[in-house]
Amino acid sequence: MKLYTYFRSSAAFRVRIALHLKSLAYEPAFVHLARGEHRLPAYGALNPQGLLPALEDGGRLLTQSLAILEYLEETHAEPPLLPKGAHARARVRSLALLIACEIHPLNNLRTLTHLKKSLGQSEEQVNAWYRHWIADGLTKLEAELTAPATGRYCHGDLPGMADCCLVPQVFNAQRYKCDLAPYPTVMRVHDACMQLEAFDRAQPGKQPDAQ
Repeated sequence: MKLYTYFRSSAAFRVRIALHLKSLAYEPAFVHLARGEHRLPAYGALNPQGLLPALEDGGRLLTQSLAILEYLEETHAEPPLLPKGAHARARVRSLALLIACEIHPLNNLRTLTHLKKSLGQSEEQVNAWYRHWIADGLTKLEAELTAPATGRYCHGDLPGMADCCLVPQVFNAQRYKCDLAPYPTVMRVHDACMQLEAFDRAQPGKQPDAQ
């Protein structure tokens, strides 16, 4: 496997966690988002979406982090990223989508760059935007995680797909100095995850391209 990744990409971080959880070896291929390398023709020819991550496996390219997580789950079932039972699996997918589709797009590099360069927002205004939507999303996530189904991790006592999404989002919130005190359950789950080697190895600061 070859993973096209960038150390600060939240979406790539999710996939790195999943690969480590499943003990799958991969070759990293670094695409520097801040320098715009994802917009270069060479990467566009490989991945027309021009986004990270992308995963090559068996000569085929997979894109979109949650689709990649589902692919890894279907092709390498153990250890599972999804629990048994249709309702439990739907809950975990819902938590993952809350983070990946409701929180992250409002705060990713493309959005923040547009706010600054196209809409003329100041650094202070952009940071206020970021913190507003982090607070909005993590409030929803905190409420979901107080449900009885939550155990040590997002769902039960095994880390899974939702945890692969939660940890990178918390890392981003910490980077932007968001107040995380109102989300004790989110932080409890995050801290439990970070005690695991798979999460620790995947974190941005431990990647070869970290700056």
